[in-house]
Amino acid sequence: MPLSLLGIFHTIVGGGAVLGVIYLLWRDKQITLENRLGQIYLVATVVTAATALGIYKHGEPNAAHFLAALTIAAVVVGVIASTTTFLGGYKKYIVALCFSATVLFHALPTATEILTRFPAEAPMVGSLEDPLLQKTFLVILVIFTLSLLAQMNWLRKQP
Repeated sequence: MPLSLLGIFHTIVGGGAVLGVIYLLWRDKQITLENRLGQIYLVATVVTAATALGIYKHGEPNAAHFLAALTIAAVVVGVIASTTTFLGGYKKYIVALCFSATVLFHALPTATEILTRFPAEAPMVGSLEDPLLQKTFLVILVIFTLSLLAQMNWLRKQP
């Protein structure tokens, strides 16, 4: 199935966001509003999620649309948490959880799209129930969980 213009724009912005966040997390170990790359990542992530809401491969909302809505909610909650003081010492953990969750919300539909589209003549998986896709989701979830735990531990050691 070829990509629409919206799908192409969504893929380019989302791909840029993913590449940017990999570098950002490697460099800073967290996503924050305090630096330009964090801001660019979050804007690109919201644009990617918003455009996902307009893409209907099967004619009706699906799990990817739910993840797009969760992504927008995570960014909004993270921004609110970043700009408030009443959270005290928990603020940095809540912000990290919200902003880092967006990486998970990018990874799941990205894996789905790659495995259901490539190779073009015979995609690796044919449905969301395919065992390969389910195992891929599990690997992504385990990597995300371990990375989040490492990030929380790193944040705990920060002043």
